[in-house]
Amino acid sequence: MAGLFTGSHGRNDLHVLHAPDEHRPPTRGSTTKTCRVCGDEIGLTEDGRVFVACHECGFPVCRPCYDYERSEGHQTCPQCHTRYKRHKGCARVEGDDEENNHDDDFEDEFQLKNLHHQTTHDPHHLEHGDYSQHQVHINGAAVRSVAGSVAGKDFEAEKEAYNTEEWKERVEKWKTRQEKRGLITKGDDGGHDEDDDDFLIAEARQPLWRKVPIPSRLISPYRIVIVIRFIILCFFFHFRILTPANDAYPLWIISVICEIWFGLSWILDQFPKWNPINRETYLDRLSLRFEREGEANQLSAVDFFVSTVDPLKEPPIITANTVLSILSVDYPVDKVSCYVSDDGASMLLFDTLSETAEFARRWVPFCKKYNVEPRAPEFYFSEKIDYLKDKVQPTFVKDRRAMKREYEEFKVRINALVAKAQKKPEEGWVMQDGTPWPGNNTRDHPGMIQVYLGSEGALDIEGKELPRLVYVSREKRPGYQHHKKAGAMNALVRVSAVLTNAPFILNLDCDHYLNNSKAVREAMCFLMDPQMGKKLCYVQFPQRFDGIDRHDRYANRNVVFFDINMKGLDGIQGPVYVGTGCVFNRQALYGYDPPASEKRPKMTCDCWPKWCCCCCGGSRKSKDKKKGLKSLLGLGGLYSKKKKMMGKQYTRRSSGPVFDLEEIEEGLEGYDELEKSSLMSQKNFEKRFGMSPVFIASTLMEDGGLPEGNSQTSLIKEAIHVISCGYEEKTEWGKEIGWIYGSVTEDILTGFKMHCRGWRSVYCSPKRPAFKGSAPINLSDRLHQVLRWALGSVEIFLSRHCPLWYGYGGKLKWLERLAYINTIVYPFTSIALLAYCILPAVCLLTGKFIVPTLNNLASIWFIALFVSIITTGVLELRWSGVSIEDWWRNEQFWVIGGVSAHLFAVFQGLLKVLAGVDTNFTVTAKAADDAEFGELYLFKWTTLLIPPTTLIIINMVGVVAGVSDAINNGYGSWGPLFGKLFFAFWVIVHLYPFLKGLMGRQNRTPTIVVLWSILLASIFSLVWVRIDPFLPKQTGPILKQCGVEC
Repeated sequence: MAGLFTGSHGRNDLHVLHAPDEHRPPTRGSTTKTCRVCGDEIGLTEDGRVFVACHECGFPVCRPCYDYERSEGHQTCPQCHTRYKRHKGCARVEGDDEENNHDDDFEDEFQLKNLHHQTTHDPHHLEHGDYSQHQVHINGAAVRSVAGSVAGKDFEAEKEAYNTEEWKERVEKWKTRQEKRGLITKGDDGGHDEDDDDFLIAEARQPLWRKVPIPSRLISPYRIVIVIRFIILCFFFHFRILTPANDAYPLWIISVICEIWFGLSWILDQFPKWNPINRETYLDRLSLRFEREGEANQLSAVDFFVSTVDPLKEPPIITANTVLSILSVDYPVDKVSCYVSDDGASMLLFDTLSETAEFARRWVPFCKKYNVEPRAPEFYFSEKIDYLKDKVQPTFVKDRRAMKREYEEFKVRINALVAKAQKKPEEGWVMQDGTPWPGNNTRDHPGMIQVYLGSEGALDIEGKELPRLVYVSREKRPGYQHHKKAGAMNALVRVSAVLTNAPFILNLDCDHYLNNSKAVREAMCFLMDPQMGKKLCYVQFPQRFDGIDRHDRYANRNVVFFDINMKGLDGIQGPVYVGTGCVFNRQALYGYDPPASEKRPKMTCDCWPKWCCCCCGGSRKSKDKKKGLKSLLGLGGLYSKKKKMMGKQYTRRSSGPVFDLEEIEEGLEGYDELEKSSLMSQKNFEKRFGMSPVFIASTLMEDGGLPEGNSQTSLIKEAIHVISCGYEEKTEWGKEIGWIYGSVTEDILTGFKMHCRGWRSVYCSPKRPAFKGSAPINLSDRLHQVLRWALGSVEIFLSRHCPLWYGYGGKLKWLERLAYINTIVYPFTSIALLAYCILPAVCLLTGKFIVPTLNNLASIWFIALFVSIITTGVLELRWSGVSIEDWWRNEQFWVIGGVSAHLFAVFQGLLKVLAGVDTNFTVTAKAADDAEFGELYLFKWTTLLIPPTTLIIINMVGVVAGVSDAINNGYGSWGPLFGKLFFAFWVIVHLYPFLKGLMGRQNRTPTIVVLWSILLASIFSLVWVRIDPFLPKQTGPILKQCGVEC
């Protein structure tokens, strides 16, 4: 792209600001007869022809480099990764015998195969440097591409992952299975190549994934204990309600209400985990099915979305690493596009992406050449592992050192940009060509689009294409509602639909990088599955994190949620959307319903005489006649999707190119009115999707791609239009389409709407984590993160999209609804939890207790309840593989977050929704150490710290008071004291990580926290003493001493 495009549709202007020339990658020049590996001249063969190392793609490699690659390297072509065939006169290497058993004339054999596949190559073109280049039309744009098959690339890589013996063993196992089925016989002496071909064909027909249920020996006891625990809970509540504590009635009624709420919360959390499952993918089958040798690559395109707001708070080097990991993903280059949303219109991010695009020209070929993991350079070079493991190429060490040196220089340039951005000039930022930066006013600026990489001459240092990288900053004007992250994501949906329109979208936060280069292939195993793919709205990956302390003090990893709850939801209707690491079906984001399942035809005609089913036959014939009419008019795909949209008034129409709807309606004159009604008028299209004919056209293409006949400049102008601030007015964006507005946790709301329409989702958890991100590890930041999540849940609870009453006419399964209800009511548990944590201190200070004297039967129910709780936890850990330490940290932080962040979220949400008061809790940072996990000990003052600190002080005071009272009253008072001490210690133990976080590395608690907590604890104690409800009240006259001795 020539430069930065800016514009505002409301002002009907479009400007092109040229970027500095030094950041433009060189265009492809004419090739010469030189080796692309060493630079030497390519020699001739014995018959005088130019030496061709690879007959698949014709990549120019000289004879010495070819021999070296076969003897010392990977034995594959550097470009298409096809295994080199042995030429006449070359030494044999391991693997040649497998390819050809007897014939030594490989050249003749290869030419025969080429005649069979019609892939002959003319060496005359190589002499002129035009080694089979041609124009490929991908996503509506003409792209220069090197000819040749890369179909077997992933299969070859998969085959290389096995050694020769393992591959032979795998083939032998397949042949054994075929023998048992009677498909081949032991006496068949076919060649090894034919066996391999049969194996590949059979393997490609196998499913791309399979469901792995939890073994019954693990899940059956778990379900039995859940049922037993539910029964025990019912008897426990029966005892608690019918046996009040008469001497402490207020404490008893509060405790019973809290326990009933806890029981309901447990039911909402537990029963969606009734049927957990695992899933397993087969990447080799995906390659065999969609990347066949000699055919065009059939894998679907993917648009990556990366969102960021403020590069000063979200370090640009982290965003750059995320982008680099996307650009180097193991996926066809022409099917990957990366869109970066800058919602802060920052020139710092713009310059960072410019530097990143230049560095990607070196980083991407390095990653693909040596197959390194992860492909984010910051995390790759910081890994403390043996990087020489499985790396046999002698050039690896040299290239790695050079790449690390270049990355350090890249970091220096990025840090220089960050230092420069700390102080904004008075006249505003100015670009390197002297043009003022359009986003100097972050609240009033035009839309901006810059394409850094892509198909127009942006090549890496090896001359290969690079994925498209697009910078997007949507237009912002005063007086418009922009809807924060959800609005930015919807802008990316529209821009990507206009420019590339991939059928699938993968969204990431700016601090989440691809840790597994095959993550997209993992998702495609589900989304491209012929049976289930069309019914999937998204594939959700678990979140994994770097930089967390070994003990995970504040449960940042959230292992219990991602490894237990999400697997349970996967067995129902699918996991919830968690905001990042998710691959979407674009059609689901457009508000369409999933395709209806075809009902099996009735078998009447096979069971009864023909005259019994003449009516059915006549009906079928009539339907076939109508179907033929629709097919003749080209409307077969239109009416069949009549019920595709969520609302009854909307109808999905076509997956092909868009035509003028008025002309179509005129052409239908004289036909059935039902046929006319199947077409939505253009006015309704615009009312739903907005005033963009190009975008509307893209929404009707299920398989992606762009309408033909549009120039790149016109597409950029249309992209500027769809990110204008007024585009969403009077449309259904944020209501039924895209990311849904109305909550700071737009992810939960968006996934919930999709599930209500009947879509399914899938949870994909590969062995190597697909994505990794950063998480706040200090106490204050962690609490504010939890506060934001809880506030979003409260907003959904108070909105029309509350799962308690929304979507009952849809296709949401009941257990899935329970899970969504749990996600929006859990903040309200904080009120009951706070009261329950205060009760032990009150009981110790007053000498009362919430439970009366227990008899033997009551003791049995109490003991049975505790045993069932512990057993459920143990069995849950057993089938999930979660460690007991992670489970315990999760329990502790449930209490810590419940009495602080969740509590504040409830009141903040009520004030925001009901009273319109938006209350923000600020965080003030203080100094932290630079040592490892130094941020763990960083203290930031926030009001969220006060309630837990107050609870700890109150319970500690209660323990001291209770023990002192027992010492003074003698031996008989120790028995009742133990029950009270147990509950007090239960509170203190759960709040221990919070107390440890307050102390910090120097074991010092900030004075302000101590003062506020002591003040609140003192006020509570004084008020309690003043209104002590347990002292006997005198109802008669007040008696005074008369002074007379009787």
